[in-house]
Amino acid sequence: MTSSGAMPAQNAAGALTSATLKQQLYQSQKVYKRRTWLLVAPLLLFILISFVVPIGSVLIKSVANPEVREGLPTLTAALSHWDGAALPDEATFQALISDLRRARAGGQIATVAKRLSYESPDYRGLIMRTLRAAPDTPGNTRAALIQALPQWGDITVWRSVRRASRPFTSFYVLAVFDHKVDVRTAEITRLPTGQALYIGVLLRTLLMAAVVTLLCLALGYPLAYWLAKQPAGRANLLLIMVLLPFWTSLIVRTASWIVLLQSGGLINGALLHTGLIDKPLVLVFNRVGVYIAMTHILMPFIVLPLFAVMKGISPNYMRAAISLGAHPFTAFWRVYVPQTYAGIAAGGLLVFIMAIGYYITPALLGGPGDQMLSYFVAFFTNTTMNWGMAAALGSQLLIIVILLYIVYIRVTRTQAELAAH
Repeated sequence: MTSSGAMPAQNAAGALTSATLKQQLYQSQKVYKRRTWLLVAPLLLFILISFVVPIGSVLIKSVANPEVREGLPTLTAALSHWDGAALPDEATFQALISDLRRARAGGQIATVAKRLSYESPDYRGLIMRTLRAAPDTPGNTRAALIQALPQWGDITVWRSVRRASRPFTSFYVLAVFDHKVDVRTAEITRLPTGQALYIGVLLRTLLMAAVVTLLCLALGYPLAYWLAKQPAGRANLLLIMVLLPFWTSLIVRTASWIVLLQSGGLINGALLHTGLIDKPLVLVFNRVGVYIAMTHILMPFIVLPLFAVMKGISPNYMRAAISLGAHPFTAFWRVYVPQTYAGIAAGGLLVFIMAIGYYITPALLGGPGDQMLSYFVAFFTNTTMNWGMAAALGSQLLIIVILLYIVYIRVTRTQAELAAH
């Protein structure tokens, strides 16, 4: 009786102990997670401030449309209630004139005219002439303005102004893909062949980046393989030589290539002296010079990942394949190279992403037809101050980088990760 009565008490004590242990484990895990978040918080804050916020502001600027709303606020409010079926009423015309006078006094009229010129080039001149044609008395503004400037009698103009006064616009995003909203039909149409530009620039950028990546891989793979076969001391010394270009300014390296590749430079001089050529080769201010300089500058970014992967590959795999009768090249191609795919993918992705954003080297060494997308981002930022177009082009590059990263993650997934999913 005593032993049978003790069993329930022992089970209850065991259940109580198990519950206590679970509670203690939960509390310890909670403390560990809180401590981990506190340690990571400064890094997350830094990433948020220096990375997420700037990218978010770029994405917003690519669709933001503040110029007309801020320059013509009364007209914007009036057009928000306009049905678009007939010409606006007298009050809307008066709002246009009063807002334009206020914008001229505040120095905003040029900004408004510039934004409306994106809808149609004729609208800039129309805005600038409107105040000169406006009547002095406000009673007959509509009739007098249409008589002086018949364009204000065209309902298409008013629809374009209303479209430009909305808080967000698709103009910049459509423009970087060589499309626009037709002012007459309000439908998205492709730009004429003579005006289409940015799709060609994007394809050129991707092509040039791909060529540079392949050149870096073709030259960097043998170099990384040779470095991986060297003794540790010699390999470290050679790696310092590979990293040596990092300690030199990018502009200095690009200018050095101009000196080397120009008609009277060292390379042409050496080729002429040896008799291999009869006249200097054109190696600068064209795409050949851009490829040479970018390949030299970006080479370390593919050598280092490949070297890190190759140092971890045991030579016994090659020896085993050769001992089993495989030709050395077959053993290298089918046994060694597949083990370096992670380094190839990481280095190739790094070089390609950096190459599509290059600006200085193509600008200094290339011709007009060799400029990449980043050149136009700088042009709209520094020259025309068109932040919307600059942000849209930057967003285009950002989308490409994100897609490449997604492809990289899928390609480099191990079989264990695939099985787990």
